[in-house]
Amino acid sequence: MSKICQITGKKAMIGNNVSHSKRRTKRTFELNLFKKKFYYVEQDCWISLSICASGLRTINKKGLDAALKDAVTKGFCDWKSIKVIG
Repeated sequence: MSKICQITGKKAMIGNNVSHSKRRTKRTFELNLFKKKFYYVEQDCWISLSICASGLRTINKKGLDAALKDAVTKGFCDWKSIKVIG
């Protein structure tokens, strides 16, 4: 599973480590990504999402149903990739 937020679509970025002598080596800026379980009231089930911290803030602001519908319409995830737990 790749490290992509299912709500915001954020991915890891690539940049440079810059030393004191200004030598540059490649590095990655990783996400604050974690798995979280939510109770999806519209479907009456628990779902598991791989989201970042800003995705969690989006869910708190809009609500789970609206955030999922926005993510699906923007192409960040599809309904098949959302894991249903029981």
